[in-house]
Amino acid sequence: MEINIQKRVLEANETQAQKNRNFFKDQNVFVINMMSSPGSGKTQTLCRTLEKLMPAIRTGVIVGDICTTNDADRLAVTGVKVTQINTDQFGGDCHLSANLIFDAAKKLGCDDLDLLIVENIGNLVCPAEFDIGEDVRVVVLSVTEGEDKPLKYPLMFRVADAAILNKIDLLPYLDFDAPLAVDNMKKVHSRLPVFEISAKTQEGFEPWIEWIKLKVFEKTGR
Repeated sequence: MEINIQKRVLEANETQAQKNRNFFKDQNVFVINMMSSPGSGKTQTLCRTLEKLMPAIRTGVIVGDICTTNDADRLAVTGVKVTQINTDQFGGDCHLSANLIFDAAKKLGCDDLDLLIVENIGNLVCPAEFDIGEDVRVVVLSVTEGEDKPLKYPLMFRVADAAILNKIDLLPYLDFDAPLAVDNMKKVHSRLPVFEISAKTQEGFEPWIEWIKLKVFEKTGR
């Protein structure tokens, strides 16, 4: 019975995700779903990314968390349009579902955007299972988490369209094998582009920013 319930939940989500995809296509907005475990530096990476994209690429952000508006408050400082989803009222879900994204996108307003970024709830399992109607999925892994994470949580990396290896400024101080981490990502997803960056020092950001710009232009023509 639990399997059947889960199947119905996923089927309903897929239906809404397709509606979202049609909505985003009509709005001519490119959508990135950014996922990671807690503490990977996802919010700081987004802050730096927004600083480099705006105002040339008009961007909005939907932030997902179980509680608090801490991340949304940090992102709002960049001048971007931000709306918050807290799942505590829905039982503390560890992922964002398609229906929540649709409501948030309508509230945010997408008619004046080129790019919509969804900062999903920190979790390396659940968000990978829920399509939200995005164009691409990006997973962030930090060098403080361990090289084996792609092998322990393969679905997250398998469904990703790009990966970020963050906090490379800490490599001199850690016993972390960056080439091995990248190799493990490639074992799960051989064609996965991996951007090695530091959200603190901004090292390695140029290829990541150019990748986003190319994707946005391919869809929107802007």
